[in-house]
Amino acid sequence: MDIRTNPAFLRGMTTSRRDALKLAGMSAAALALAACGVEGKKAEAPKKDAVADFWAGKKQNGTLRFANWPLYIDKDGKDYPSLKMFEQDKGIKVSYTEAIQDNGSWFGKIQPQLAAGTDIGFDLMVMTNGNQLQRALSLGYLAPLDHSKLPNFAANAAQKVKNPAWDPNNTFTIPWTLGVTGIAYNPEFVDEVTSMNDLWNPKYKGKVGMMVDAQEIANFGMFALGIDPEKSKEADWRKAAAKLQEQRDAGLVRKYYENDYIDALVRGDIWITMAWSGDVFQQITEGKNLKFVVPQEGATIWSDNMCIPKTAQNPVDALALMDYVYQPKIATMLVEYINYITPVPATKDLVLADAAKAEGEDKEFLEQLASSPLIYPSDADLAKMRGYLMLDSKTDQLFESIFQPVTQG
Repeated sequence: MDIRTNPAFLRGMTTSRRDALKLAGMSAAALALAACGVEGKKAEAPKKDAVADFWAGKKQNGTLRFANWPLYIDKDGKDYPSLKMFEQDKGIKVSYTEAIQDNGSWFGKIQPQLAAGTDIGFDLMVMTNGNQLQRALSLGYLAPLDHSKLPNFAANAAQKVKNPAWDPNNTFTIPWTLGVTGIAYNPEFVDEVTSMNDLWNPKYKGKVGMMVDAQEIANFGMFALGIDPEKSKEADWRKAAAKLQEQRDAGLVRKYYENDYIDALVRGDIWITMAWSGDVFQQITEGKNLKFVVPQEGATIWSDNMCIPKTAQNPVDALALMDYVYQPKIATMLVEYINYITPVPATKDLVLADAAKAEGEDKEFLEQLASSPLIYPSDADLAKMRGYLMLDSKTDQLFESIFQPVTQG
């Protein structure tokens, strides 16, 4: 496949992906890389016999129904090369559907069937670590994973994607891909950015972009004050909201954006902005003079996760694919197309090997991919990253009431 002509690259997969996610105003929630102060209810890990009970008597049926987001898997024409290899290697026919447009509407669609214990029409789905996934976990809608059938995940997954606080020991989920919310800027207009407080620099008055989503800006407000969002409480939220309100009152913020911030940055309407890593990587590979940084105070990391609904008709087949994509060669096919952080660090050498065999623009693109901290963050950057709070319905209302006035007041 010609990487430079794949649909995701040319049509802006990252922006489309995030646009879909923002349709319901949902923020992406987090992969917790450190201890998490969660206000919402955590799912209880099932006992070992519950895992055995679920999988007892279940067999491979040779069929898999996979629900994913648009433009979120390698594609060549009408074919999905990684799925085609899976079908050939495992003898499992995959029905792949871009059925998920945002977490809110997706969960609203499947919840009645899951609550009734009936089939949702899919055996495998990808959900962001947000309130909907938290609800699915706490309500017992997801199948506990049999990790004896996930040897590739055990061997090849990055250590930091294992055992997240919101899903201890990856009991119900494993990552599909990950992304970062950090700071992007145009170096023609902005000095080197190192701190979250650069978004409060009066030199950039009227040229700062901030995101409209409450969880996104809340994290940045807390980072600027040295508060760990994952351990935050109501008093911290109010301090962060006051810090963000100061930024607004000073006239620093041009606009509170959804996914359209990247276009404003490219046009020069804004010079410095909150940004998603995949969007910025795409613009850099297209020759735009932009920079992306993880500030010294930290940045937000989120993950989209594979999980099996408890009512799946083909859970063994689903588990087989979950493990299959953790083979480095398959994960490489995915990262070369999707352009987000891969949970399989061994792919970096394989991308470089592909670059060595490529020519021209393909070679240049693959070299950029392998060397980009937007795809392969450093350990130092990862250590500074935190997730979003997962909130129950009561605390979510309070949280929104504190931060919405900043962006909508």
